[in-house]
Amino acid sequence: MVLTLLIAFLSLIALMIIHEFGHFIIAKKFGVKVEEFGIGYPPRLFGKKFGETLYSVNLVPLGAFVKIYGEEGGVDDYRSFSNLPIWKRILICLGGVLAFWIAAAIIFSVVFSIGASIPIGDQDIVGINKTVVVISEIQKDSPADLAGLKVGDEIKSVNKVSDFQKLVSDNAGRQVELKINRDGQEININVTPRVSFPEGQGPTGVKLDRIANLIEKYPWYQAPLQGILYTGQVTWEALKGIYGFFASLFSGHGVPKGAELAGPIGITIFLSQAASFGPGFFLYFIGSLTVLLAIFNLLPIPALDGGKLLFLVIEKIMKKPVPVNYEQGITIFFFILLITMSIFVTVRFDIPRVVDLWKASL
Repeated sequence: MVLTLLIAFLSLIALMIIHEFGHFIIAKKFGVKVEEFGIGYPPRLFGKKFGETLYSVNLVPLGAFVKIYGEEGGVDDYRSFSNLPIWKRILICLGGVLAFWIAAAIIFSVVFSIGASIPIGDQDIVGINKTVVVISEIQKDSPADLAGLKVGDEIKSVNKVSDFQKLVSDNAGRQVELKINRDGQEININVTPRVSFPEGQGPTGVKLDRIANLIEKYPWYQAPLQGILYTGQVTWEALKGIYGFFASLFSGHGVPKGAELAGPIGITIFLSQAASFGPGFFLYFIGSLTVLLAIFNLLPIPALDGGKLLFLVIEKIMKKPVPVNYEQGITIFFFILLITMSIFVTVRFDIPRVVDLWKASL
């Protein structure tokens, strides 16, 4: 559990680094001076300067940042962000969210090359591709072991775990023929369920999982196109979901039923749980999260990329920039507001998740 939490946390930091790298690379492309590229937030632990840019590692491990010369305005210099044509400044602002979408397309391409599946309950209905019942554990010297069944075998004879349980209980002491899919080959294996058996082992001595194939595996040359198309599909579904969330919120109906709010801690927990279902589903979750982060950063809220874009649009309309002290004051206000909301979500939703996770591990 500790290892999966660490992997999840580092993955989240990696997404933030990718986001800031998007701003960084476009700023460099346009000849703007980048003063610092930092992992984590100050105070600084250590740093190394290459060329004109300081690359630093900082104490607070909650993201990354890039310090672009003149981004706050009021700097009359040819290497300054504020001296660029407005279309170049817009592209620099969009660099972070574009990096998110590119990363999502790459991640989903990998997912389509390896496939993604997740264990579900018998009661769950999954409309994405098929569900199968797979052997996940076999007790030594049990009927299943003696019959030659193996972990990973797909039992074609049943559609649900409960169907298998009924099949073996109805045929205790009698031989049952099971249709098995093993590495793409269909075989028949005879197994005789026990009438009496050790506690916790069951008549055949197997543990089963019902698996939903969320994404089918594609050949390597088809996976990139599928990844790009799926990124667009996830983006569209996410936009509809966000619209529904805010429509419900502002209409006075509150948070929509089934929606789960999560801060950095909650997201880390969700990622660690996704990792327990294998690399395919973990990357599937990471890709979906990356798309959500891209859309969230485009919201016209000061302190986010969308807020900076909003100020640039106002500048274009008004033919002059928003006064630096106004922009900074509004940005700081909304930054504090976002931090306050993040703390509220952490206390109200994330900490109970941590408590539940701790209790489950006892």
